[in-house]
Amino acid sequence: MVHTYSLNGYNIAVDGNSGTIHLLDDITFEMLKNEDKMPSLINAQKKLGGKYNSEEINEAYEEIKTLNEQDMLFSSEEELEKAACSKKLNSDLKALCLHVSHDCNLRCEYCFASSGDYNSGRKLMSKDVALKSVDYLVQNSKGRHNIEIDFFGGEPLMNFDVVKETVAYGRKIEKETGKHFYFTITTNGTLLNEERINYLNENMDNVVISIDGRKEVHDTVRHDCAGNGSYEKIMPLAQKLVSGRNGKRYFIRGTFTAKNKDFSKDVMHLADKGFKEISVEPVVGSGSDLYFTDSDVPDILKEYENLACQYIERLKDDKKRFRFYHFNIDIYNGPCLFKRVTACGAGHEYLAVSPDGDLYPCHQFVGQDEFIVGNIYNGISNNDLCDKFMKNNILTKEKCRDCWAKLFCSGGCHANAYFTNGDISEPNELSCTLQKKRIECAVMIQAFKAENEIV
Repeated sequence: MVHTYSLNGYNIAVDGNSGTIHLLDDITFEMLKNEDKMPSLINAQKKLGGKYNSEEINEAYEEIKTLNEQDMLFSSEEELEKAACSKKLNSDLKALCLHVSHDCNLRCEYCFASSGDYNSGRKLMSKDVALKSVDYLVQNSKGRHNIEIDFFGGEPLMNFDVVKETVAYGRKIEKETGKHFYFTITTNGTLLNEERINYLNENMDNVVISIDGRKEVHDTVRHDCAGNGSYEKIMPLAQKLVSGRNGKRYFIRGTFTAKNKDFSKDVMHLADKGFKEISVEPVVGSGSDLYFTDSDVPDILKEYENLACQYIERLKDDKKRFRFYHFNIDIYNGPCLFKRVTACGAGHEYLAVSPDGDLYPCHQFVGQDEFIVGNIYNGISNNDLCDKFMKNNILTKEKCRDCWAKLFCSGGCHANAYFTNGDISEPNELSCTLQKKRIECAVMIQAFKAENEIV
C-alpha cells in the first residue's frame, strides 16, 4: 500500500511494504492520491486530463512506473517475508529493567504503576536480588558484549544504595565476563541532590527525568501525597543534572493528558528551560477526565502538526534547536528491515525484574501475575509466553499487515495493546492513530532538514 499526504507545503508518499519515502510534485501526488494499487495510464489520463496535458501526465506516469518496477511504490510483502525469514531472532538477553523500588514519593494522577507499588505492596529490591539479576543478565546474554541495566520504579532513588551497589558490581565484573554494561535510570527528580547528581552524571549512561511541561500542567498531575506540586523542586535539580552531563545521554520525559491538549506549549516550555532532548507522550488509559476520548483525537492530531511547524522554526536557529523524540526518525541509517519487522524485543531480548526477583516481558507488565515468565534464580519457566511475545510482529498482526506505517512503529507497544484490548496482538487504535500522525510529521521534518542541509 502507498500512503499519500500533504503537510506544510510538502507532498509525500510512503510505500508501506518497503518503507520508501518520496517527495512528489503536484501532478505525481494527484496521480497517486487515493490509489490502492498501481494506476493505469488510461485511468491517470481520465483522472487528470482536465488539469494537465498528455505530455505531463505521461512523464509523471513513467516516473511512477519506474519506481513500481524497482519495488519502491506499491511493493508487495514478499521482501518483508524474506526479511522475517532471513535470520533467526536473537533470543540472547540484552537488557534487564530492575524495579529497585516499588514505592514512590509522588502520587501522579495517571501512574500506570498504581502510584509506584504495581498493586503488589510497597517494597524495595534487596541487594541480593539486584546482584543476582546482574549475574542472570551476564549468563543469559551469551554472545552479546554490550548489555543494559535500567533502574526503574516507582522511584529508584528511594533505593539509591542498591543502585550504587549494582553499578559497582557490574563494573567490577566487566573485564572477567567480557561484557560492557550500559546503565540507565528513570527518576521523578525530587530526591536529587548534589551528591546524587554527581553520581548519576559519572555513572549513568542515560538519565530519564519526568517533567510534564509548564508548572500549572505538571503540578496538576505530578504531586506528592499531600497534593503539593513538584515542579519547583524538580526543575532546578533537573537543569543542574543536565548541565553536567557533558555529552552523555539524557531525556526529559513528559506526559500530556486531555487537560493539556495544547501540549506543544509544554514541549516549547521545556526547550526554553534549556533541555535539548525532550519526549512528551500521550497518556494511555481510561476512566477519568485525564484520558482521551474519540472526540479529542482531531485536536491532538492538529496539535502535532502545530508542534511540527514550531519545531521547524526552532531548527532554523542553532541556539534554539532541540530534539523531540517522536520526530527523530532516521530515514537513512535506521534499523534494518529484519528489526523493523520483529519489534521491540520484549519477552526475549528484554525482561523486567520485580523486587522479589520475578521476571516479566517488560516493565509495564510487572505486577500482572499471569505475565510472570520465570525468576532470576531458576530462569524462564513459561517459554510459551516468551515465544508468544517473540512471534508477535507486524506480519502476525492482521491490522499491522495492512498499515502503511508498520515499518516505522514495528507494531506498537505490546502493553498498550493488552491493557486496551486484552490481547498483545490487537493494537491500541488510539495509539496507532497518534503514531501515524507523528510519523507523518517526522517525515515532513526530515524533508525540511534535507532541503535546508540541516544535520
